Amino acid sequence: MPKSAEQGLSHVDARGRARMVDVAGKDVTHRRAEAEAFIAMKPETLAMIVEGRAPKGDVIAVARVAGIMAAKRCSDLIPLCHPLPLTHAAVDFEPGEGGIRITAVAETDGKTGVEMEALTAAGMAALTLYDMCKAVDRGMEIGQLRLLTKSGGASGLWTRE
Repeated sequence: MPKSAEQGLSHVDARGRARMVDVAGKDVTHRRAEAEAFIAMKPETLAMIVEGRAPKGDVIAVARVAGIMAAKRCSDLIPLCHPLPLTHAAVDFEPGEGGIRITAVAETDGKTGVEMEALTAAGMAALTLYDMCKAVDRGMEIGQLRLLTKSGGASGLWTRE
């Protein structure tokens, strides 16, 4: 796929116009990506979530479903993303010092990667936790949304150091 000579980006043409990347010539391979986000919160808010005392119920369960749904609908949310038939999507939560670490995995057998699906899942899960707990802690902060690893395709394995 030719990239813009000026910007080195595949989502813009030589004149700077947005375009969807043509993946017709790419090979179908198994592709996997893992991303994470962190939501910082007060210790009382974390305890409320972990102990299942949130006024809106099991916020972890709802955030998990929201993350998985977001991965499945990524192309509806991010312009120029290819719609992908995911073979697997998962979202996990690890309560710890100062908040909750969210990890998301997305997988497909396809012609383009699933990095955006994993990132979208982690981000939406964090946003859902915020939404469901904002009545008790408006000061929560979402951060550290980042890709951890991706595999498959011509570029192979990439892992954050």
